[in-house]
Amino acid sequence: MKHGTLLVVDDNRNILTTVKMVTEQTFERIICLASPSSLITRLREDQPDVVLLDMNFHSGINNGNEGLFWLREIKKARPQTAVVLFTAYADIELAVTGLKDGAADFIVKPFDNHQLIEKLTDAYQKTRKKKATTTTASEMIWGTSPAMRRLRDMVEKVAATDANILITGENGTGKEVLAKEIHQLSKRADKALMPIDLGAVTETLFESELFGYVKGAFTDAKTDKPGKFELAEGGTLFLDEIGNLSYALQAKLLTALQRRTIVRVGGSKAIPVDVRVVCATNRDLDEMVRNGEFREDLLYRINTIHLHLPPLRERASDVLVYADHFLRSYADLYNKVGMAFAPEAKEKIERLPWYGNIRELQHAVEKAVILCDGTTIGPDDIEGSASTQPKATGEVQRLDDMEREMITKAITECEGNLSHVASQLGISRQTLYNKMKKYGI
Repeated sequence: MKHGTLLVVDDNRNILTTVKMVTEQTFERIICLASPSSLITRLREDQPDVVLLDMNFHSGINNGNEGLFWLREIKKARPQTAVVLFTAYADIELAVTGLKDGAADFIVKPFDNHQLIEKLTDAYQKTRKKKATTTTASEMIWGTSPAMRRLRDMVEKVAATDANILITGENGTGKEVLAKEIHQLSKRADKALMPIDLGAVTETLFESELFGYVKGAFTDAKTDKPGKFELAEGGTLFLDEIGNLSYALQAKLLTALQRRTIVRVGGSKAIPVDVRVVCATNRDLDEMVRNGEFREDLLYRINTIHLHLPPLRERASDVLVYADHFLRSYADLYNKVGMAFAPEAKEKIERLPWYGNIRELQHAVEKAVILCDGTTIGPDDIEGSASTQPKATGEVQRLDDMEREMITKAITECEGNLSHVASQLGISRQTLYNKMKKYGI
């Protein structure tokens, strides 16, 4: 069965004809352009799922810069579209640059037909999966609980302002989703929402990631590159996991927020920036201030408005609202029409504590949709992860399950202090963050 829309951009008309013939049994619509001049217009009009983009369009120029330019334009105009680069030059450095700039993959000419289909199909599937995730996670599901009604009222009041916002809540409660909702309701909605996970940024890369760098600032700095502050100009900068930022880097962030200017690494020019800052953390920043782990002046700067997302177990009336939403989304994604929860499955969903919150519930529903043979999801199809009881003695456990339980138990015992959790488990904080993301904790 054919699915999706493919847009092919290549100045070689023989290539266009060949690609169309090879892919016409795979894609429902195939649009061919011999020049990228009308590319952005066609993106908006045809909304392709995948773009196969040549890297060079002018005779005698083969450095790939044209392709990289248009790749960035595509990702700005329609970020949900997957881009596969098409180049006659097997330049690994160029491919890596393209992948860093958002390309899904690359294909070297002359190409193998089977490989072409495989890579384009994979890019399409990833785009489809991303759309489903966006449907379930980028649109705020408020639920009906009193706590969420109060939160919604507050968000509607503050979203239209430029006030800096701090979002707190356990992992999996939807802090990033709420940040997106605030941005969409703000007067900056037509500009970029630029997220950055501070827990995943090493200290050595912090300044270049947030402030950018100039050519020659370090060995691999071959061109000027703007940082997240500049890329978010006029929009919203979402700083996730701000509680994991080291004390030294907190000072650098505070300086940028106070002066509303940044200086690129290796540069000397102060660049003014106009961004709204939304931060999120699962940690108690007030306690961190008392312990000398977080700057009080930075907390005041980011905490003009404080929004707290309560854990799912404290708003039981919302659980089935989320579960039904995820069921519809994944049933559509996996082409399983007419799926529904049995009454016993609903009772189990409401009864489980869901310590992994919305993220855990989402993964459980997706798994149930995939593995269920019929159209009715029963109680046995619903499995929690962090919320499951320890297995009976003698029952064999998978290593992943054991590791998940150990981490969950340590987080509870350490009352959410991830530094103490990492120390207790004998791993680095970065390793702990990676494992928490892996298991949806």
